[in-house]
Amino acid sequence: MAAIQRRFLHHTFRALSHENPLGLPRTGSIPRMQRGLPERRKIKDVAKVVAVSSAKGGVGKSTVAANLSLAFARMGYRSGILDTDIFGPSIPTLFDLSGEPRLSSNNQLLPMSNYGVKTMSMGYLVGEDAPVVWRGLMTMKALQQLFHEVDWGGLDILVLDLPPGTGDTQLSVTQQIILDGSVVVTTPHTLAVKDAVKGINMFKKVNVPLLGLVQNMSLFNCPHCHHDTAVFGSNERVKEICQQYSIDLLGDIPLHQNVGDDGQRGKPTVVSEPDSDRAQAFMNIARLVGSKVGL
Repeated sequence: MAAIQRRFLHHTFRALSHENPLGLPRTGSIPRMQRGLPERRKIKDVAKVVAVSSAKGGVGKSTVAANLSLAFARMGYRSGILDTDIFGPSIPTLFDLSGEPRLSSNNQLLPMSNYGVKTMSMGYLVGEDAPVVWRGLMTMKALQQLFHEVDWGGLDILVLDLPPGTGDTQLSVTQQIILDGSVVVTTPHTLAVKDAVKGINMFKKVNVPLLGLVQNMSLFNCPHCHHDTAVFGSNERVKEICQQYSIDLLGDIPLHQNVGDDGQRGKPTVVSEPDSDRAQAFMNIARLVGSKVGL
């Protein structure tokens, strides 16, 4: 195993192998950070942090997160993206990056960059086909290192690509770091919208500002007859949810083959087709998000 992998996993396993893995004091009162919820901390050298989430898998959340980070870079901001999906990282594929990150002089992980965006992912630290079969505590330790042991070198905005669901990882993110806002991604499909509501309620429960919803795969425009078809159903349900929970619909991303193809070849739509309607949709959403968090 390579040096950086050994270092990363050593820190993760070290806490687990100790007879007192959480480092709780033997006597006396428990320090504040170890009583109940931990204190939220800012990520060093990062001005704004926005989480992109979906309670349902397969709605294109990672694609949206990647394109938003690229849109911020295209707008002139120092942009980065952190892949917090320990078990199924997508960012290395979406940004056509591989290999191990280097270490800085102060022993911090250095992000890997492409298209003007700095990235970090567990996918760089384990083999592409290697499963990460870890229990919860190991996952939390790995997340702590990704949050606080990466040398971002100064960012205007960092996009967090959260895994689907409302479990341990999402709670760790919302409880351990200061978030300037969150974005929930859904499709018009009834099942996806139902789960999006769970994501909305999660962010409300942990007091993280909800910037709005992104409706992905909204309409399919036939390239032959140019007729619009709502493949996954009407967007009325999404509009109802936004009205019910008093949140904004940040924008619609059309259903188009190129969006998926662009991601698979590691060159997302904002950089591969910058003048397309699809890229402009991502740009418009990024502008709205940026204005909401004070960029």
